[in-house]
Amino acid sequence: MSDTNPILYCANHPHVETGLRCNQCDKPICAHCAKKTPTGYRCTECIKVQQKIFDNAQWQDFIFAAVIGFSLSLLGGWLVTFLSRLVALIAGILVILLTPTYGIAIAELIRRVVNRRRSRTLFQITAVSVAIGSLPFLLITIIPILFGSLGFGSLFRLAWQVIYAFTITSTVYYRLRGINI
Repeated sequence: MSDTNPILYCANHPHVETGLRCNQCDKPICAHCAKKTPTGYRCTECIKVQQKIFDNAQWQDFIFAAVIGFSLSLLGGWLVTFLSRLVALIAGILVILLTPTYGIAIAELIRRVVNRRRSRTLFQITAVSVAIGSLPFLLITIIPILFGSLGFGSLFRLAWQVIYAFTITSTVYYRLRGINI
């Protein structure tokens, strides 16, 4: 009896027998080299080529995303501070209900400004700029508490600022990554 299936060896590890092939380039790969994708197993070289296609942001996209993210997050932080000084409980409800929608609006605006170009670094820079934009009013809220002005209203204002900062940053980041919340 003749064996019709020749023994395959991994292209990256010539001493390792394998039965797997990359579903893109048909190169033999071992279990260690195989990367599971939604369409099957691929070699690392094919995955890197595919990722380069999707990583197409230009240098100005990073600047636009950072400036827009910072500015709009700062504006939102000011609104939370302004509203929480008027009526703390209503401000909290508005923060909890409207911040995710505001974060989605920021992410969609940035996506349109950068012409839907993508990059993992772009998402990270945007999230950092949004987080930094939410910090000034958070710090303004913390300072009186640190210097002894600990009132019930100031704790509410601090809580709303913390919730705003966390929610706006995570919403913008995950929305730009393509995960719909």
